[in-house]
Amino acid sequence: MAAIPTMRRRMLGAQLRRIRERQQLTADEVATRMKWHPSKMSRIEAGRSGLRAHEVGGLLDLYEVWDPSTRDALEVLAKEGKRRVWWQPYNDVLTPRYLDYICLEADASAALSFETTLIPGLLQTPDYARAVIRALKPERETDEVNALVEVRLARQNAALNREEPLQLWVIVDESALHREVGGASAFNRQLKRLRDAAEQPDITLQILPFGAGAHAGMLGPFVIFEFPVQADLDVVYSEGLASSVYLERDADRIAYRRTFDLLRAAALDVGPSHDMIERRIGEQT
Repeated sequence: MAAIPTMRRRMLGAQLRRIRERQQLTADEVATRMKWHPSKMSRIEAGRSGLRAHEVGGLLDLYEVWDPSTRDALEVLAKEGKRRVWWQPYNDVLTPRYLDYICLEADASAALSFETTLIPGLLQTPDYARAVIRALKPERETDEVNALVEVRLARQNAALNREEPLQLWVIVDESALHREVGGASAFNRQLKRLRDAAEQPDITLQILPFGAGAHAGMLGPFVIFEFPVQADLDVVYSEGLASSVYLERDADRIAYRRTFDLLRAAALDVGPSHDMIERRIGEQT
């Protein structure tokens, strides 16, 4: 389950395709100039084949991309990611789509998240996470559930406590503050965890109140991952019951960013959001 290379190849291929198209070059023209078989370009741009860093450099020379930060970022993406990663011990319980998500999260510099019914995974307590995991797939064995809870906690530590923490902006629908996942006591601890998270410098938390009425996010939750160098590497992630969708087209990214901005405007500001969580904690005790 070599997801790190898979995700990085996909992101690298998509970015190289965009650059090529901006230069108004065809894939065949580039393959000819690079002395490659034409099929190699299609495999690269589809994320099915990797590139060495020097090959990326050669393509960027051809495309006349001289910006050092862009070149460095794309050459890093070309590396196969052979370093040991924290989730390797859990490969037997991670589905490919969950592994893809973890890899995106690990490489992202920021995440803009909208949740409709749940507290986001990066802010969940162990008991809350366990109840959610069991509810989504009741037939899971206890050992598998416990392993997935460990994964969720490891994700939190990796994303929020790394040298440069993930910049997390979360908008949570008010309904998530009323759904007593895991029972009253466990849910109260979850609300306190949410309150404490809202006070961390790298986390911005807003609550979308019932009073907002109809809103731009009514079609469901999503996450926008931002990466360190360029906005056009950003990926929108939307999860369904049986499949996940990664959206990278400019039109999709623009549409979801506009939706997130509308949700930000409709949600309570940070201070009132914090106050609403405090009130719910008081109501639970």
